[in-house]
Order: sequence, then structure tokens, then C-alpha cells
Amino acid sequence: MKKTILSITMALVFGGFASAATEPTNVITKTVKTEESSVMWKAYKVTGSHTGIVQLKEGQLSFDGDKLVGGNFTVDMTSLISTDLEGGSKAKLEGHLKSDDFFSVENHPSSTLVFTEVKAVGKNSYEVTGDLTIKGITKPITFDVSVYGSKATATAKIDRAEYDVRYGSGSFFDNLGDKTIYDEFDLVVDLEF
Repeated sequence: MKKTILSITMALVFGGFASAATEPTNVITKTVKTEESSVMWKAYKVTGSHTGIVQLKEGQLSFDGDKLVGGNFTVDMTSLISTDLEGGSKAKLEGHLKSDDFFSVENHPSSTLVFTEVKAVGKNSYEVTGDLTIKGITKPITFDVSVYGSKATATAKIDRAEYDVRYGSGSFFDNLGDKTIYDEFDLVVDLEF
């Protein structure tokens, strides 16, 4: 009888600890203000570079207290524009970037990012891994995020070859010379929520 009571007591005590360790956290999801936020891109080629912006369609960041724990975003690829050119050159580049040579915007009007892991690396600083989908292809990426109050910034390098964006890529074509467009491009994201 004593063994039975002791067994029940131990099960209750250790069972209580186990359930306390798996209790859900107090996660709050905050909606990103898309009009006040920006996504800037910079792409490189042998003979220079181009810069531009693309608009967020929607986004959320999740916090446990003041710690970033998750996020997801949808980008409106139809809003892709160049900021370093004007007139006909600007229109030509934007049309080309939206074409099947690059991002196939007519068939893939949105790109998405879903955080899969968030690691704190310092006060207000995080290393985030997420699933990025471009042209219907999903690949993991890792990037840095900083959060200050109701603002967050992120920087990322994206390898376009991973998403079958082939035009001018030395990964797919030989002997391009000074027509080569590098595979990696930079994103700088400023968020308000």
C-alpha cells in the first residue's frame, strides 16, 4: 500500500513538472504596418549594380514578452520597381525583372517568408531561419534581425539561382563576360508594427 501511495505521489509531482515545462507561452502577434515599412533590394552585375524597392502585402511578427519568436510576410512582386534609373531605362529594367527571364510576376505575383527558427544572439538581435518562396520554389535562408521598440530591421543575401532565376547567371551560362549578373542580391528591410 505504501508503495502504491508513493508511486502515485511521485507520478503527480513529476507529472506536474513535466506539464509545467510544456505550458504554452504568452505569444503576441503584431501586424506590420505595410505603408510605413520598406523592402529595398540591390542587385549586382560585372559593370555595376541596380537598386529598387518592393512592397509588403502583409506581415506579422510574433513575440513572447519582448523576445521575437516568429514571423511571416507576403511581398507584392507586382510592385517591384527600380530606384536608380529614370524614364525608358527604368521601365525597361522593371519590365525585364517582372518577365519570365527573372521573377515571372504574372505567374507568381507574390513571394512569402515564414520564420521557422529564431535564436537570440544579443540584446534586441536575432538570427532567423525561414522558408523563402520565390516563383513557387521554397528554400531555407538565414538572416539577421534587430528589434527596437515598434521597429525591426533585417538584412539578407538571397541567391536567385536557388529560385530558378537564370537570366545572365554564371551558374547557368558560360562565357557571359561583362554581361554576367551575380546570383546574390541584398535585401534591407525596415518594419514598423
